[in-house]
Amino acid sequence: MPASELTVTLDDGVVLSGEDSGGGAGVPTVLLHGLTATRRYVVMGSTVLQRAGHRVIAYDARGHGRSSPAADARAYGYERLAADLEGVLDASGVERALLAGASMGAHTAIRFALAHPERVAALALVTPAFDPAGHTGADFAGWDALARGLREGGVEGFVRAYDLTSVPESFRATVDTVLRQRLSAHEHPDAVADALEVVPRSRPFDELAQLAAIEAPTVVVASRDEADPGHPLAVGESYARTIPGARLVVEDPASPPRSPVAWQGGQLSKLLAELSARTR
Repeated sequence: MPASELTVTLDDGVVLSGEDSGGGAGVPTVLLHGLTATRRYVVMGSTVLQRAGHRVIAYDARGHGRSSPAADARAYGYERLAADLEGVLDASGVERALLAGASMGAHTAIRFALAHPERVAALALVTPAFDPAGHTGADFAGWDALARGLREGGVEGFVRAYDLTSVPESFRATVDTVLRQRLSAHEHPDAVADALEVVPRSRPFDELAQLAAIEAPTVVVASRDEADPGHPLAVGESYARTIPGARLVVEDPASPPRSPVAWQGGQLSKLLAELSARTR
């Protein structure tokens, strides 16, 4: 089934751009991307789910990709992002969904799940990074530098502000290429810069213990710090320990070096299909 265009106008005038593809009787999957990414960068363009008969809804977060910016430059926090998700579900006629979010998208899914547990059939939390205990002002300077680089120098300015030296040399070229590709996909780069200043300062939840209230089947996909230091393995492990019955998926350190599971769209899609089967 080909993808159909999805356009959702929100209560504050933001227009979200997305797509609705696949079909079937099961619970729909909603893909939520990370900060500075677009809807393509959750399962990296994989169509494994659709070909297996799953309905998949993916959209660009406000100010990202082809979605319009917020009139208020401060309106990019998790309260707003979770409300946007609710708007997408309502506009799509979806009562319950499997929410699959990467980084910012994972935190948005958690915020929504805590507020609306009846609408969440399952959760796939991919490379979460928010640590409520370590959420301090010292963490924000790097994000502000990225925002400034993007505003002043576009994609090249962002890449210069990004610390590629923190990425292992074996992955550095890949990360550099992906950064340039996904930053080039935004129609409103100044809005992405606004989000870079607001999202890291926002709190999707206040205490780790709150995650114990999540009852939906959950998979946490984490990456080892050598490949993805911006999304600490310890954070993924702490989420998996706290959410009842959650399964932690991370690459085997004894295996030959390879891209993390979170970067492999086909493998990630298979995990989502397995998780979806638990909701039926």
